[in-house]
Amino acid sequence: MSRRYTKADLEQIVSVQLENLNAMHDLLSIMKHQNELLNSANQKLKDEITDFKQKLYPTRKRNSNS
Repeated sequence: MSRRYTKADLEQIVSVQLENLNAMHDLLSIMKHQNELLNSANQKLKDEITDFKQKLYPTRKRNSNS
């Protein structure tokens, strides 16, 4: 037995699907922003580590007449 959907049933289904799509869009926007923040923090950390290593192990100029 297959169920027959009324126009009102289908409109309700579409309405709920639209709400879900809007909620997913909002979540994706939040995740995109979080990823941007993480990338920025990672870049800052990478730069700080590079600076720290350069202070710890300064590069020595080599004599080109070796």
